[in-house]
Amino acid sequence: MGDPTIKESFGVDHGIAGQSILLGAVEAGLGGCMIGSAKGDALADVLGTPERFQILLVITMGKPVETVMIEIVEPGEDLTYYRDENDVHHVPKRGLDELILHEV
Repeated sequence: MGDPTIKESFGVDHGIAGQSILLGAVEAGLGGCMIGSAKGDALADVLGTPERFQILLVITMGKPVETVMIEIVEPGEDLTYYRDENDVHHVPKRGLDELILHEV
């Protein structure tokens, strides 16, 4: 949450904090998901959050019930997520060589 009585603008601090929380969760055997598109005002009403706070990011956490495999794909290959016959969730991602600029 952001508290505008402390700081007017929140930049990306909440994303960095969320990533750190989720990295700690993984170390503890938990899984999680950051949700930046949550309806903050409606959620604040349900939770009874004081009006001065602004919900910037929602983090869900729990024990993973599925196996997720991150797979590096070659440039131009399909990046569509899929489940195999064993219900393993495959998450294709571009490799670092495709994402990092080596020459300027």
